[in-house]
Amino acid sequence: MRQRWHKKRRIEAVELNITAFMNLMVILVPFLLMTAVFSRVAILELTLPSSGEQLDIAPETIQLEVIVRGDSIEVGERNTGLLTALPRTESGYDLVGLNEYLKRVKAKYPEKIDATLLLEADISYDVLVQVMDAVRVFEAQDAGQIFQAELFPEISIGDAPVRPKGS
Repeated sequence: MRQRWHKKRRIEAVELNITAFMNLMVILVPFLLMTAVFSRVAILELTLPSSGEQLDIAPETIQLEVIVRGDSIEVGERNTGLLTALPRTESGYDLVGLNEYLKRVKAKYPEKIDATLLLEADISYDVLVQVMDAVRVFEAQDAGQIFQAELFPEISIGDAPVRPKGS
């Protein structure tokens, strides 16, 4: 009986052969790296609009506000009020008209680089991005080359003010 016990205890360790696994990894890793899709991530720095009034504003400066509502886009000045309103059509918001109007504002105030974007609660993220692009840059052409020129690249975002009843 003792001899059987000793025979069972003397089992030798089995050698692990990982050659086939290593061959698979040598082929699989370069294949995955070559077929991987690398996405480009763009980051914009945004700030929240200031809540307090600034007392040292020069009269020639403008506090530009773009308010996106469910039925229109309103461009206004914080201290004087509404400058223009672009109604929403069946095809969507008039982003081209917004961009054209902001080009005229930029021509009048070339040193101005910031704008506040205010949105109602039910505005989709896609609309937010499209409006931000329309406020930030416009396409210009010079000597046959099309390039993007700056409008108001420093954008602050916030909630749109509630419309007064009856408006």
